[in-house]
Amino acid sequence: MMQGFVNQNCEAIIRIAVGSADAPKQMVEALIDTGFTGFLCLPPSTIQSLGLPWIFRDIGTLGDGSEVVFEMYRATVIWDGQIQVVDVAESEAEPLVGMSLLRGFRLQIEAIEGGIVAIELLG
Repeated sequence: MMQGFVNQNCEAIIRIAVGSADAPKQMVEALIDTGFTGFLCLPPSTIQSLGLPWIFRDIGTLGDGSEVVFEMYRATVIWDGQIQVVDVAESEAEPLVGMSLLRGFRLQIEAIEGGIVAIELLG
């Protein structure tokens, strides 16, 4: 099981180790975004500091219905103690964990400041 916390803005936050296949991992605090269907979203400065390789461009639909083009990168993350290779969308927004990374897990959030965020493998 992985644990995070709820911040003062009532956002569920999890810390994950992110890196490229041949470089050290860096701890990143990411907001859990259930409206984001991808794996992970990181700002350009983090992608650059990690040396993540570019893989393709993708079109995404934002919450307001507008479409944007995302530069996509490849990263490795440590998720529930396991190394996973994931696609990372580049965005000026804060780091986000999306539903593709949460697939197969139960997410529980104590929606109060300082509350516990628990992510547990299903089955």
